[in-house]
This record gives sequence, C-alpha cells and structure tokens, in this order.
Amino acid sequence: MSIPDFQTLMRPLLEFLSDGKQHPLKEARQALADRFRLTDEERKALLPSGRQVIFVNRVAWAQVYLSQAGLLTNPERGHLKISDRGLKALQECPEKISISYLRKFPEFNLFRSSSKKPKEAQPSQDSEEERGTPEEMLEAAHERLRADLAKEVLSRVKKCSPQFFERLVVELLLKMGYGGSREEAGEAVGTSGDEGIDGVINEDRLGLDTIYLQAKRWEGTVGRPEIQKFVGALQGKRAKKGVFITTGTFSVEASEFVKHIEARVVLIDGRQLAEHMIDFGVGVDLVISYDIKRITSDYFEED
Repeated sequence: MSIPDFQTLMRPLLEFLSDGKQHPLKEARQALADRFRLTDEERKALLPSGRQVIFVNRVAWAQVYLSQAGLLTNPERGHLKISDRGLKALQECPEKISISYLRKFPEFNLFRSSSKKPKEAQPSQDSEEERGTPEEMLEAAHERLRADLAKEVLSRVKKCSPQFFERLVVELLLKMGYGGSREEAGEAVGTSGDEGIDGVINEDRLGLDTIYLQAKRWEGTVGRPEIQKFVGALQGKRAKKGVFITTGTFSVEASEFVKHIEARVVLIDGRQLAEHMIDFGVGVDLVISYDIKRITSDYFEED
C-alpha cells in the first residue's frame, strides 16, 4: 500500500482519538502507519529535500487542518485530543473527511485565507492542495524548476567550444574543492592530449595526491572502449584516481567496468554535470530563496 495523502489521514486520525482521551502524537502516527500497513521503507521515505519523512509530514498537516477547523485540540505539547466537533464530524462523514468538509467551519476558512493569492488564482491553488501538503507542493515545484534548469544548462554547455568546456570543468572542480587555486588548476588542465589524459588536478593544496581528468563534449554515448583507454592512461601514470566527464551518457558496460577495476574512476555524464553546476553555482545565479520555519514549542513554555 502506498503512503496515504494527508486528507486520507484525517478521518483515521480522528477515529484513533475517538475514545475522547489525550494521546501522544507519536502514538497516533504509529497507529496510523499500522492501520495502513506501511512498510519500513514507506515509513522512512523522505521528501525530495531529504529533510523530512513523508508520512510524518502528512500526519502533521492532517493534524494542522483538523486543529484549525476545531475538530481536535492540543491539550499539551506533542499531544492530541478530539473535540465535540470532531466527534460530530465522524458521524457526518462516515467515509472521508476532506478539505471540502472543513470549509464549512469559519475558523478553517480564515486560516486558509491568510495565505491565499488573489481570487483569480484560487481555483488552481485549491486543486493543487487537494493532492499534497504545502511542503510537498513546494518541493515538487522546486524539482520541476530544477529539472528544467538542468536541461537548459546542459543544452548551453553542448553548444560551447571545447576550450570553454575545459574552463568550465576547471571552474566546477574548483568549486567542489579541488585544484587549490585557479592558477594551479588552470596550468594543470592545460596539458590536454597527453596519452588520453586531458588534465591533472591536485586533490589537495600541497599536491600530495592528484586526480587525472578526461573531459569529452560529446552528444552520444561513451562506451567501454573509451573508458578502458582512459584507465590504461591512468596505469601509465601509476595513478589510482580519475574522473571522466562527458556531456553525453555512459553505456551500461562502461559503468559496470569501472566497478571492477583497481583504480578509482568516477564517471560524470551530462545530467550529473548539470546537477553539479547547479549545486555549486557554476553558470547559474540565485534568483530567490524561501525559508520554511516551524514553531519553537519550548519558547512558549511557561514556568
């Protein structure tokens, strides 16, 4: 069974609290996870940001919406209790409690209107909210924007000259913490065409260890033979570390080959190259950022 959305969790949460007693939120989450027979993997699955458990996030928003509608209360930190209105809701909605039902309560409408956009934008926003929690919608939008940006970045890189691509690789490695200074890295990568080695990057500022580099601005797939040539060049240098970067892709055989050799060779294809450029700010600028904050419960504790 897949992880239920936050609206599907609303009625089961109230049913768990229907005995009228006060229950810890952690206990409620455990009961809901058991009810929906979630696997360990589903209970631990994270949002795309990797910072919050999906199921925990959805239970939290089910709790928030029910609380704002007055169907449950928080008698003390981390505890839940159903209200008289919540008990009545269980009678009125025998199958499912959703946002549509919660709209009948003025408190809930006031809660939602505080963050609404102008009226002409409300229909599409409502349809989005029917499918996910606010964090899920925000992260889904971020993922779409990032995917579109990655495609545009890779498209631009493919149109650049080989010389520009070489400089781009240097810039990226510097941002990732390799190469010491720009001058040192630039001089190292300047030795292109050396028996299959396009460049040498210092892994540390003292040059105690080096990484050999191959950079190919290709449109197609890099196969195992090309990787074997690169590995052979590494052996000729008695090198144990190498990075092969391409704007294209790697074949399955190429990817499997590097898993079974003594040298440590990392393959970076076009998609990964674009992702690294975004992560380390190479060729992209920050337009806007949002901070998501939560209540610091202890702050409101009174002696």
